[in-house]
Amino acid sequence: MAALAGVSRATLSRLENAEVSPTTEVLGRLCVAHGMSLTRLLAPVEADFAPVVRRAAQPLWRDDQAGFLRRALSPPAAPLAAEILECTLRPDARLAYAAPPVPGQEHHLLLLEGRLAVTLDDGSHALEPGDCLRYRLAGPSTLAADAEDGARYILVLVGA
Repeated sequence: MAALAGVSRATLSRLENAEVSPTTEVLGRLCVAHGMSLTRLLAPVEADFAPVVRRAAQPLWRDDQAGFLRRALSPPAAPLAAEILECTLRPDARLAYAAPPVPGQEHHLLLLEGRLAVTLDDGSHALEPGDCLRYRLAGPSTLAADAEDGARYILVLVGA
């Protein structure tokens, strides 16, 4: 697993033993190695699902170092094809992923607040509130929040 993810064995061991918290970058690498989304990596996928997911039951993951907050509004379930995430990047935060966790996965990113620059294979996209970017993730990607306002967005992942 260490070789597949490009993460040292020592780091994997410390993560498995809960001695350290993973960064967004390390989790991204583990997602690529397992071929699954971050939500599916962090939480077991339910065989069945409750139709209503109350806010208190929505898994929250935070990477303070990267300035990233991620809430699984609609966590994965085996019989469902989509996940819905609410993500917040603090001002000037930047997330870079070397590879997609699930190549070709359909994404719909709706910017709610702030400004966000998204770089994909087909180039860069400057998003403002209300803009929706639709794409299939095939290669490296970068999300960079505005230096003053940061960014808050909804991300829908279809098929994982």
